[in-house]
Amino acid sequence: MKFIISTSNKNEKQGHELVIVPAFKSKSKKAINISDWDPSFKTAFNKIKASKFFEGAKGQIFNFQLENGTTVLALGLGERSSVSLEILRCEAANVCKKILNQHSEVVLKISQFALKEDFERSVSSVIQGFLLSSYKFEKHLSSKSEQKLKKVVLEVDSKDSKAAKKALQESLIICESVNFCRDLVNEPPNILNSETYAKLVEKDSKKLNRVKVKVLGRQQLKKEKMGMFLSVNAGSAYEPRLVHLTYTPKKVTKKTKHIVLVGKGLTFDTGGYSLKPSGSMMNMKFDMAGSSTVYSAFRAASLLNTDVKVTCLLGITDNAVNEKATMPDSIVTARNGKTVEILNTDAEGRLVLGDVLSYASDLKPDTIIDAATLTGACLVSLGHEMCGLMTNSDKLANSLLESAKEVDEYMWQLPIIDPFRKDMKSNIADLKNMGGSRFGGTSKAAAFLENFVDPKIAWAHLDIAGIGDSQSHLPYCPSKGASGSIVRTLTHYLTNI
Repeated sequence: MKFIISTSNKNEKQGHELVIVPAFKSKSKKAINISDWDPSFKTAFNKIKASKFFEGAKGQIFNFQLENGTTVLALGLGERSSVSLEILRCEAANVCKKILNQHSEVVLKISQFALKEDFERSVSSVIQGFLLSSYKFEKHLSSKSEQKLKKVVLEVDSKDSKAAKKALQESLIICESVNFCRDLVNEPPNILNSETYAKLVEKDSKKLNRVKVKVLGRQQLKKEKMGMFLSVNAGSAYEPRLVHLTYTPKKVTKKTKHIVLVGKGLTFDTGGYSLKPSGSMMNMKFDMAGSSTVYSAFRAASLLNTDVKVTCLLGITDNAVNEKATMPDSIVTARNGKTVEILNTDAEGRLVLGDVLSYASDLKPDTIIDAATLTGACLVSLGHEMCGLMTNSDKLANSLLESAKEVDEYMWQLPIIDPFRKDMKSNIADLKNMGGSRFGGTSKAAAFLENFVDPKIAWAHLDIAGIGDSQSHLPYCPSKGASGSIVRTLTHYLTNI
């Protein structure tokens, strides 16, 4: 799907295949607000008797023809004062799915859609609605669907051209990164294992701006004394991988901030010896969504040339069972020297993250943010719609919550309290990887991770277990499969610090 910015309507007389215009519901029940429409559109619309039933309610659609053969699609957005960026994004997604296989070209009267004082973000929201909703993962289908819609023309007033071009350029980068994240998560585990995943990221990183990458394997992890990470990998047929990527901005000064992103990359999680039941094991290919989320935000921030230094660390393995796999009741030593009693091998993500967080702390960054599909308890507390946030810094919490709000993603802060910290203490080791009860599981997991972060460093843990896939309530996300949620939040954070 190709997007073009146009400031001309020279082809109005010859006609377009399809033109989309917004319609707003008037406060008066007997009227509709189409004041921004071209005169010819208003005339054609008012000639149609059935037009009196079109109120411009949110999601309502009305099609009519012009004399030159153009089909006009009037898209209802509700009352103008109630329209938000998220409504624009959602309604653009809904209309895109309706026309995706019916038209090859569409013209959007984008200046008419824009919210007052927020033109650039309005354009971005509409573009995102189109690009994110048209995503499909058909790589492994023998017969792939053909998408008819090839060209989207964004028709703007000349004064808005520069802002529209900027919005388009940034939106293409962000949406490409979200869809790249989706591709990674949707890939089956017999294809995407720790070794192939690391190679794929290494290859993709060559497309980015000023990014260096190094990949640590088993021997390097042993030298780093990552006993927890290696214990999870013990039963795997594949070598573990720690992918270390660094983006450096064009200008670096003493004031340049350094942000480290850490991602859990479990390409499949059987639960190990604490074997999951078959129903819970399905879709465990999604257990690497934390790593794909932080990498995709990292790649977007690089392509957008953010002014902060960003490091991205991906801890990648799978959690499998063989004669070498770690057994419950084992005690392992973490990178920072703490001993950990492994009561449940299905609580493996925190073991990988803990060692990588210790590694991240040694880089002495200003901020560390990790993302992981870590606990089922997060779904119980926050549902499938919201990301859990736990942190040691109120300032960082406020920044991340504000970024989530700015891009219309849902995030909620959960506490880390002393009783949770005490519950992660073991009688025979420094720590245990499971709490004494299933209650408060999400925050207790964060209390465990906290032990591996330098307390002087601002740190946030994002539990995306509920939102990593199947966001059916959002029309711009697939109803089944990877969502790519929180990539936009992290990208906003990295580019607006």
